[in-house]
Amino acid sequence: MAEQVNVNGSTASLIAAAKSGGKGPPPVHLWDPPYCGEIDIVIKRDGTWIHEGTPIGRLGLVRLFASVLKREGDRYFLVTPVEKLGLQVEDAPFVAVDFEVADGDITFSTNVGDLVTAGPDHPIRVELGPDGEPSPYIEVRRGLEALIDRKSFYRLVEIGETEGDVFGVRSGGAFFPMIEAAALE
Repeated sequence: MAEQVNVNGSTASLIAAAKSGGKGPPPVHLWDPPYCGEIDIVIKRDGTWIHEGTPIGRLGLVRLFASVLKREGDRYFLVTPVEKLGLQVEDAPFVAVDFEVADGDITFSTNVGDLVTAGPDHPIRVELGPDGEPSPYIEVRRGLEALIDRKSFYRLVEIGETEGDVFGVRSGGAFFPMIEAAALE
């Protein structure tokens, strides 16, 4: 088990790093600080952030932490220029809670306020679970994905189209396969 660290100072530096940037998330992809241990934060599949067993109820604080979230391989970290803390993510760190279609582009909004337009740099993918249930995702930034919520996924299916043997959606000049077309018959 990874070492738990006292994060009182770390939390303050995470907040300071998140607040120091201008618009948009800080350039965490440029930061490579030393690993300092684990922080007792879990991001649940439904997008709820849990700290020491208690949901973080302040959306502003969740957004601050989300802005300094980084993925390395299959691990997630909160990073500042001087430290890196591991945390647990049950599925994807974000949830796409709605979308709009305009001029052939599908733009999603997430539970932490990000807006992302599906396209080659922000692909949509669908993974089938062991029970055959689809889990759709969109890449938000640098390997961080949002699970597309059920109502939005159903709406995507309504605007989908068949291309060859595959059913999917189009956005940003790209086609994103969702399921074999034969499975819809």
